[in-house]
Amino acid sequence: MQVEAGPLLQQINYPSDLRKLKPSDLEEVCRELRQFIVDIVSVNGGHFAASLGVVELTVALHYVLNTPYDQVIFDVGHQAYGHKILTGRKETFHTNRILGGVSGFPKRSESEYDAFGVGHSSTSISAALGMAVASEYKGEKDRQHVAVIGDGALTGGMAFEALNHAGIEKSNLLVILNDNCMSIDPNVGAMKEYLTSITTSRSYNKFRDDLIAVLAKISKNGPDAYGWAKKLEQSIKGTLLKNANLFESLNFRYFGPVDGHDVTKLAKTIEDLKHIPGPKLLHAVTVKGKGYALAEKDQTTWHAPGLFDKITGEIKKAVLDKPQPPKYQDVFGHTLVELAEANDKIMGITPAMPSGSSLNIMMKAMPDRAFDVGIAEQHAVTFSAGLATQGLIPFCNIYSSFMQRAYDQVIHDVALQKLNVVFCLDRAGVVGADGPTHHGAYDIVYMRCIPNLIVSAPMNEEELRNLMYTAQMPNTGPFVIRYPRGKGVMVDWKRPFVKLEIGKGRKLHDGEEVAILSFGAIGNEVVKAVQTLNEEGIYPAHYDLRFAKPLDEGLLHKVFKKFNKVITVEDGSIMGGVGSAVLEFMADHGYGAKLVRLGIPDEIVEHGEQAELWRICGYDALSIATQVRKLAAGIKTDTMVS
Repeated sequence: MQVEAGPLLQQINYPSDLRKLKPSDLEEVCRELRQFIVDIVSVNGGHFAASLGVVELTVALHYVLNTPYDQVIFDVGHQAYGHKILTGRKETFHTNRILGGVSGFPKRSESEYDAFGVGHSSTSISAALGMAVASEYKGEKDRQHVAVIGDGALTGGMAFEALNHAGIEKSNLLVILNDNCMSIDPNVGAMKEYLTSITTSRSYNKFRDDLIAVLAKISKNGPDAYGWAKKLEQSIKGTLLKNANLFESLNFRYFGPVDGHDVTKLAKTIEDLKHIPGPKLLHAVTVKGKGYALAEKDQTTWHAPGLFDKITGEIKKAVLDKPQPPKYQDVFGHTLVELAEANDKIMGITPAMPSGSSLNIMMKAMPDRAFDVGIAEQHAVTFSAGLATQGLIPFCNIYSSFMQRAYDQVIHDVALQKLNVVFCLDRAGVVGADGPTHHGAYDIVYMRCIPNLIVSAPMNEEELRNLMYTAQMPNTGPFVIRYPRGKGVMVDWKRPFVKLEIGKGRKLHDGEEVAILSFGAIGNEVVKAVQTLNEEGIYPAHYDLRFAKPLDEGLLHKVFKKFNKVITVEDGSIMGGVGSAVLEFMADHGYGAKLVRLGIPDEIVEHGEQAELWRICGYDALSIATQVRKLAAGIKTDTMVS
C-alpha cells in the first residue's frame, strides 16, 4: 500500500527543503509528518508512540540547525522516525524494519544525517560530547551538537557519567531532555519525581519564560556580561525552586521546562540557545503518542503495537482456529509467580522492561517482591547480588543484548561471590526487526567463560519451567537461562515441575552416521530437519545439550565414540559459542571427528524476520538438512573442522 504524504511534506526530501518554509508553516508540517508516521506504521508495524511524541522537536531541530554539519543524536533511536522521513528516507520509509529495508534505528552507514548509531539507551550525551570536543579541537566553533534523550534514559548510569564530564568541558553541547515520564513502561525512581517537581513549580515556570532570549542577547556582549547574568540567574532560580537544580550543579545551563509540542517556540528557543556557549540542557515536556488519542492514553501498549486500524485503533491480531503456544516471556512471567508462591525467597528484578519481560505479571501479583529499577542493567545485577547475600533468590530478567552492559557486575559481584542469582536472558539469539543493536548474539560466548556460572537454554516451554525450578534450588549458585523472542512450540506447556540434573543433556532421536548437537530453542529447527531427512532415508541422531556450561561430557564421549561426523547448532555467535566448546572438548580428549558448526557468523546480522535471519545465517531447518546431506556424502563445507 502506497502512503501519500501531505502537500507540505511532499516538498520536503531533506532538511534544506524544510528550511525554505516560513515559521508559520511548521505547525502544518508537524501535522502532516505525524499523520505520515501513523499511516505507515499502521500498515507496516514498528515503534509508534515514541516518534509521535518528538515530532515538533524533530521539525524544530532540522529547521534551525544546519544538519548534517550540525549533529543531532536521538537516544535509543525508536523516537527517530520523523528524523528519518525528513532526511532523505521518506520514499523508502515503508520498508522500515523489513529485510533489506530502512533500519528501525539511526544508523551511520544508512545516512550522513544519522550522526551516531543507537539502539541501547543512555548513550547520546557521551557520543555528542565526544563529537563536541572533537569539533572544538578541530576549530569548528560554529558546529552544534545535540543529544535528544528521554527522561527514561536518564535512569541509565552512563547518562549521569556523561553529564558529569560534560559539565567541566567548554564544548558546544545541547542536551534536550524529552520529558514524557515514559520509557517503554512508565518511568520509575527519584529522577522522575525530581523532574515532576520542576515542571509543577508555577513560580519558576513564570520566571523562565523570557530567560532564554535574554541570556542569548547578553552572551553576545562578551564573557563579563554573560558571567554576571549567569550569577544573577542562579540566585533567582535558587529562591524559586524548592531544591537545587541538579543540572545546574553539574555546570549545565538549564532552560525550561518548555512545551515540547509548540514547534514555533521550540524553533525560536533552539535558535537562541545556539548563541549561548558551553553545555546547556533544554527541558521539554512532551506526551508520548502525541496526536493519536489511544497512544496518548495507553503509551505502553502503543509503544510498538504491530499492525492496527488507524481509524478505529483496533490492533490487528491473527484469528486462529486452534490454541497457540505462548511466548517464552509469558511462560517466564507465569512460572515465576508459581515458583514464588511456593518459595518466599524468590524476588523479581528487571531494568525498565516489566511488560517486555512479563515481569509485570509478578509485579501485579506480588508488588513487594518485584522491582523495576529503571534503565540500569549494572544496578539491576548488583542489586540482585545484594538480595542474594541475604538469602533471597533474585530472578534478574534482562534482554540478552542489554546484559552486555552489566558484564563486569556479573563477574565481580555475582560470579566471584558464588551468589545464587538467576539471570533470565530474554531475546537471546536473533530477534528480528529490531536488528543488530538488539540481537542476543553473544551471551553464550561471554557467559560460558566466567567461572562458577551455569549456562543453560531450554528447547521449549516445559524445559524453561524446569530450568527455572532447578535454578531456585538451595545452594545452586549463579545460573543463566537464555531463551528467544517470540512464541514457543507447546500448547500444553504448564506441566508439573521436574528438577533437572545440572550439566546433563538428552538424546532426542537416535540415528546413524551423523549426529546433531543443538543448544536451546533452535533445536526445534533440527527436529524439522530430521523429519525431512528421515523421509529421504537419511537418519541423523539428535541431542539436546541443555547446558553450554558445564558441558555434558558423558554424552559427548558417547557421541564421539559412535560418530565421526557431527554438527553443532546454536542461535548465537559461532565464534566462541557452543560449537567452540565442543571443539575444545574434542581437542582435550583427542577426538578427530569432522565437525560442522552452525550459528550466527562472525559478522553483523541486519534486521529481518527471525526465520529469514536463521536462513541467511544458515541454521534454519532447510540449511541444517543441507549440511547433513553434504556431510553424509563426504562433501566438505565452509564450517567444517576436522
